[in-house]
Amino acid sequence: MNSIVLSVRFLLVILFCASAALADVKLPRFISNSMVLQRDRPIPVWGWAEPGEKVSVSFNGKTYNAQTGTDKKWQVSVDATKAGGPFVMTVKGNNTIVIEDILIGDVWICSGQSNMQFTLDKVKEKYSAEIASSANPQIRHFKVEPAVRYEPAVDVKSGGWKQANPENVSGFTAVGYFFARELYSKYKVPIGLLHTSYGGTPAEAWVSASTLQDFPHYLQHTDEPAEGEQLTSMQERRKPTVLFNGMVSPLIPYGIKGVIWYQGEANAKKGREYRQLFPALIKEWREKWGQGDFPFLYVQLANFQKAPDMPAESDWAELREAQAMTLALPNTAMAVIHDIGEAKDIHPKNKKDVGLRLALAARKVAYGDSKVVYSGPTLKSVKAEQNRLVLSFDHIGGGLVAKGGGDLKQFAIAGPDKKYVWANARIEGDKVIVWHASVPDPVSVRYAWANNPEGANLYNKAGLPASSFRTDK
Repeated sequence: MNSIVLSVRFLLVILFCASAALADVKLPRFISNSMVLQRDRPIPVWGWAEPGEKVSVSFNGKTYNAQTGTDKKWQVSVDATKAGGPFVMTVKGNNTIVIEDILIGDVWICSGQSNMQFTLDKVKEKYSAEIASSANPQIRHFKVEPAVRYEPAVDVKSGGWKQANPENVSGFTAVGYFFARELYSKYKVPIGLLHTSYGGTPAEAWVSASTLQDFPHYLQHTDEPAEGEQLTSMQERRKPTVLFNGMVSPLIPYGIKGVIWYQGEANAKKGREYRQLFPALIKEWREKWGQGDFPFLYVQLANFQKAPDMPAESDWAELREAQAMTLALPNTAMAVIHDIGEAKDIHPKNKKDVGLRLALAARKVAYGDSKVVYSGPTLKSVKAEQNRLVLSFDHIGGGLVAKGGGDLKQFAIAGPDKKYVWANARIEGDKVIVWHASVPDPVSVRYAWANNPEGANLYNKAGLPASSFRTDK
């Protein structure tokens, strides 16, 4: 009998402990020690507990109360707070959670595929000095671990928030780190990088099923695989919606300043579709976050593969065109990098200049610096004058230049037959004149229209390259 009694008592203890554990207040992993919260706007804080449980959140001298709903979720809105810290937050329910070393600053989502996922560790020799001097507790990084989900997840996996220092920074997104470092140097505001990216992934994996209603050919792939179906890791991560569900949805509505995005390689053969898909992604993220048209800054595809001997069609150029067309959305900007890629490596090592160009865009779009030159030349208009085409540009940044001197390169021209030849091109004032003796009646021009437009050298005086373009559609 004694053994039976002991067994029953032991079982009751286990059940009591399990019940108590279920009742404990829990928080998302990114609401944790050393987090950065978005300044100057109400701060959403949420978590889970048993239905009906009363929860309080104390922060910066005020207490906010909530009660858990039937879905076990509670949420409060903490008053907008100016940049600073460190702060402490206390969350109380059945249990008490104390979150320490909180900074208030600007939070940037860093997302995309492998070139955003690319960490400083992979270029530690190239950036050894930058890593050695990286100690700055005002810059922090939260890495969302890759996760494929067929339904929206409620939380993410991560090792937590890390401060920038020589020990930690090797695990930071390299592009994101240089972006953050530059912004901190300009504004002295804490910067939090909420990093959620996954290599080899297409844009359709980063949107929800509702957005894909306009792309019905993807909808048949949004259901969980049939029992027994075997998918590789690469196949799974490329399926529509799975990364939005697993790596974006759980972050919403964490307060953010904006997004930096480096992706497109996985959609390079679908440039025409990307014209609609990429803007749809931006619109959905903005709608889901409910924070208005927050800044969305992105990287245009780098140069890659063998440079062409003759003008030709290009999947990568068409994808770059789709990225440029997305600038029609408000509060967007694009970092052009077809001058700093590597022909033989889809993961170019120069991540510093990418981050710095994104930071220029942020200074203009997110921080309202009206004087900063943040873009290279973009085509404004073209007109024919006898046997020449005259091109005008926006974002001339003090003037147009041929980088390195000499002739302009990577211009191609065609007549009514649409047969392109390499063209002569020169700068005259704030315009570019393009011609070729074999094309007496030119009707269209292309610039840097190649997977690898090696030698493309139209820049502005601020040192930023012109985006590739074509005038034939």
